[in-house]
Amino acid sequence: MSDLWSARFKKETDRLLKKFNSSISVDSKMYAEDIAGSKAHAAMLNEKGIISDPDLAAIRSGLDGIKADIDSGKLKIDPEAEDIHMFIEGELTKRIGEPGKRLHTARSRNDQVATDIRLYLKNRAAELKEKLYGMIEALYKTAEGATDAVMPGYTHLQRAQPVTMAHHMLAYAFMFIRDCTRLTDAVKRMDLSPLGSAALAGTTYDIDRHFTAEVLGFSGVVQNSMDGVSDRDFAAELAFTSSLIMTHLSRLAEEIILWCSWEFKFIELDDSFATGSSIMPQKKNPDVAELVRGKTGRVYGDLITLLTMLKGLPLAYNKDMQEDKEAVFDAIKTARDSLEIFAPMILTMKLRRDNMLLAAKRGFINATDMADYLTKKGMPFRTAYKITGELVAYAQDKGAGLEDLPLEELKEKCELFDTDVYEAIAVKNCLEKRVSEGGPSAAAVEKQLDAVKEFLDNV
Repeated sequence: MSDLWSARFKKETDRLLKKFNSSISVDSKMYAEDIAGSKAHAAMLNEKGIISDPDLAAIRSGLDGIKADIDSGKLKIDPEAEDIHMFIEGELTKRIGEPGKRLHTARSRNDQVATDIRLYLKNRAAELKEKLYGMIEALYKTAEGATDAVMPGYTHLQRAQPVTMAHHMLAYAFMFIRDCTRLTDAVKRMDLSPLGSAALAGTTYDIDRHFTAEVLGFSGVVQNSMDGVSDRDFAAELAFTSSLIMTHLSRLAEEIILWCSWEFKFIELDDSFATGSSIMPQKKNPDVAELVRGKTGRVYGDLITLLTMLKGLPLAYNKDMQEDKEAVFDAIKTARDSLEIFAPMILTMKLRRDNMLLAAKRGFINATDMADYLTKKGMPFRTAYKITGELVAYAQDKGAGLEDLPLEELKEKCELFDTDVYEAIAVKNCLEKRVSEGGPSAAAVEKQLDAVKEFLDNV
């Protein structure tokens, strides 16, 4: 059968072009959205008196039958078809005859595609958001049970100041909350119907674009018909949001990989979320974290594909835009799948509190607190900083911690030291004294837990 668009052509399309031109392997995922868009369009055509009641009934029945048959597997999507839109229209015409040929009145494949992809991505974005909620909940539950798990916080991957695992996990929870808000904003901008823009310049028929927008669940219509068929900002935004989700996952993945190594041993992954070696029986590999870290680059590639595709396109539709779907579909699916596997891995990992506390005690992470101790006794901070730095070097040479140095040795450096210094620089006390909002003290962490819980309660 000739292509539905081939009336003005005198020669058959070369088979290589047909194969190269086809997008059915990717856009067949949108068959349900394409059928929904066609039903809404047909209802609008009937409402405006453009097609008859019997034609509308035949089109609806035919489309419903096609969807049911695809859903059940009775109707196989033809891999030789050019795209899902042409396949469904061709199948409809084959089933119901003349009424099927009237369906495409007052629309183009350009606005049809643009509508389908927005509908499809709205659904996929909702799924992605659900996985984000699951990840935030996993981090919340882990943090809730780790408010007393003292560990070193790092800068430059050097032990810096004391925090808790709860404080650390909540930092990621707030990253993913921001990702949720970005996703919400992106969907809000995408939630406009391009249907009725036709090829690029609208149509001569008296159509009602708001009718189809409402039927399809859009909040409004795209205001410019050229923009309606050529806009793929929403695809880039969703790919960017997916990329940032993967960035946050990859940062946490890197820490999981470090923490479960023998060099840290802050955590142990559950057997159900780790793998072994084919030759080294002692190995327990963090494959989930490593795969997520690797897949992050793939999602970045999807974003770059979209931005590069769009950067030089004149208005309105160009065939380059066929490349949008594979990239954005992959970006969202990869982010969704990564969140889905990461959340239970976090929930089932075991904290090695003894090793975390030992690392905190051995890293001179109470040095700032010693400087603050002297400052609170009247010494300028920079002087206190210098004295403390010298004591760190001295303690390091002795293989001791600051809290291990006898009072007489401290007094040799500064007479302001007294017995209360040991209470001031005890690691757990150092932690609890960090009472500023957003800090790692128990009270500050409790407020952060409340904020995350409030977010989850209101989704």
